[in-house]
Parts: sequence; C-alpha cells; structure tokens
Amino acid sequence: MNRTLRIGTRGSALALAQTGHVADALRDAGATVEIVTISTPGDRSSAPIAEIGIGVFTSALRDALANGEIDVAVHSYKDLPTARDPRLSLAAVPPREDPRDALVARDGLTLGELPTGARVGTGSPRRAAQLNALGLGIEVVALRGNVDSRIRKVADGELDAVVLARAGIARLGRTAEITETLEPIQMLPAPAQGALAVECRVDDVDAEHLLQSTLDDSASRAAVAAERALLAALEAGCSAPVGALADVVEDLAEDAGDGDADGSTRVVLRLSLRGVMATEDGDLLRASATGDLTAAEELGRALAAELLDLSGHATASPAGRS
Repeated sequence: MNRTLRIGTRGSALALAQTGHVADALRDAGATVEIVTISTPGDRSSAPIAEIGIGVFTSALRDALANGEIDVAVHSYKDLPTARDPRLSLAAVPPREDPRDALVARDGLTLGELPTGARVGTGSPRRAAQLNALGLGIEVVALRGNVDSRIRKVADGELDAVVLARAGIARLGRTAEITETLEPIQMLPAPAQGALAVECRVDDVDAEHLLQSTLDDSASRAAVAAERALLAALEAGCSAPVGALADVVEDLAEDAGDGDADGSTRVVLRLSLRGVMATEDGDLLRASATGDLTAAEELGRALAAELLDLSGHATASPAGRS
C-alpha cells in the first residue's frame, strides 16, 4: 500500500494505547500510518451512558470513517452497537486481551476480604448485578470516568474498591494495582470485553486486506461473534445487564469419512459459551452451551433463546452500558 493510513481513535489514554498497538503492528508490516484523534459525545459528557445512548463512544468515529476523514477506526469492541453498519467492514479482530474483570481495592484486599458495607464502585449494571448476587454485604456505588479517575477514588479513600476490565488496566501498564482478577464463575464479563474491533470502509479493499492479514485472529473473532450474537438476540444492545464469555476449547470427535468403523477419534476445536442475564427483579439467569467453531453466531442465538426461555420470555432490563 503506497498511501498513509489515517487511524481514527478516541483521545483517552486507554484508546490511544489500544490504537498504538494497532499502529505498531501495521508499521511492522511496512505500512505508513497516522493517528487521528476524534472526540466523541461519550468523551464530552459525564452523564450516565443510558442517558446519552448506545454507540456514544463509536458513532463519531464511524461517521468520520464513512466520510473519508480517516481510513481505519479502532474501537473497544464492546462499545459497538450490535447492529451492523453497512458503510463499514469489520476488517480485523486482533488477538484478545484477558477478558475478565478485575478488582482494585484498598490495602490489597480481595473481594471476599472486603468488610460488610464496603463501598465498591462500578459504572456497569452487569457488574453491579453480579456483585449484589454474591451476597457479600457490600454497597455497590455507580461511577463513571476513565481508568485513572476510577482507581484514584480508591487511593483517595472515597471508595474501598472499584471493578474494571482487566484488559484496560493491562493496556495502560497498571496490572500491579490489581488486587484480584475475578474468575468467570464470580463475574462473567461483558460480551466482547477485552477485544478490539478494527473497521475500514466497505469499499476500501486494499485497507481491508492489509488489516485482515496483519491483525485478525480467527479464534478471537469467533469467540466474540458468539458473545455478540447472544447479546443481539436478547435485544439488549450494549446497554443491558448481560454477560457472556466464549472460549475456544479442544474436543474429541469421531473420525469419519474413510468408511472404517474402528471408533477412532480426533481432536477438534469448538466454542464453549457461557451467558448470564439479569432480570428486572434482580435475579441472575445462567446458561452454557458448546458448538462448532464455524457456527459461532448460531451458538450465541441458541444460548440467548435458552436464557429467554428461563426468564419466561422476559426481556433484559434496560440500564447503563455493561
């Protein structure tokens, strides 16, 4: 490619760090790149996400990309609306960071060591619902802000702890401040948490080929596709208390095709998907399933149907971003 690729990103420290990794990989592949910072409504407002809408961190970037102001947009994948934008192509899903949530607490405490009444901050209804379900007697406090401002509330004594995406803390080089990484059995992450989405214009074939060949990771793409399909099928957008996590796992399958009925097996890769949904009365519904790696979206939709069946076909309660 003999042109400079303009890579659009939000201006937060986390967004710039994420985009920096993408830019470095493209430079290593021989491309010339320029990073362009774009302000989004989500960056300019301190209102709860539920009030300013789905896509608040991504719509300005997508419009700039579609209008030719930039050539590539880098998003935190979980911020994207589930509806496809026909103007754009999801050219790459780079290898995913650790998708789990993490606790940053005073005095090095873990979640189970926090005293009754401890104030734990999160801006996510998904995290709040799962924290409350643990029955630890803590007080969940709503908050917004970037990673630095949230962690600072612990250092300043305003909160006893905060829960954040581990991937965001890692990308900022601050994992030493994590006091506990929360296992999925305690808290399922948001669909696509820890993953990046790299988009280009749908008619920019050269950029699409470069991004896909340089950055795309098929296992990460499949896992995220299953999680996002579950979210979309629950009609939750990215604003409902829904958690999902897919892993690529090894499984055994009967070997067939040569006509020999010798009972031999072979190792195949499959997707294991877990989901949780909070109902309007605060209950948590959980389900899991395993499916073919090549049928990720079907697996997500099937698990969503199971969750809806468990809920009596109730819809997830609307709230802030997960």
